[in-house]
Amino acid sequence: MKGTYLGEFEEIVLLTVAVLAEAAYGNAILEEMEIRTNRKINLSAVHSALHRLEKKGFLKSRRGEPTAVRGGKRKKYYEITPFGVRALQDIRELREGLWSSIPDMSLYKSNL
Repeated sequence: MKGTYLGEFEEIVLLTVAVLAEAAYGNAILEEMEIRTNRKINLSAVHSALHRLEKKGFLKSRRGEPTAVRGGKRKKYYEITPFGVRALQDIRELREGLWSSIPDMSLYKSNL
């Protein structure tokens, strides 16, 4: 795979941003990840990953409108870039190729 390295957690964050589309912001990403992974995730870990992904060019961000509910604060929304889409396509291709190359019985051996 060419390009910048993408770790497992970053991959899940990037996939979650793609799933949420225009509604992808910190807390929404966290909640979706916790539901899908069935794990407790730290919001600061999500924010760190979002920052890294944006710095690497996989994501871009924009500020939403200020709301009274948030005390005038604006949400930061994330969107996957074409480079991020390509990275996910490459990862999917790699994983599918590996899965399809596993001999049928090798996953069922009990003496590992």
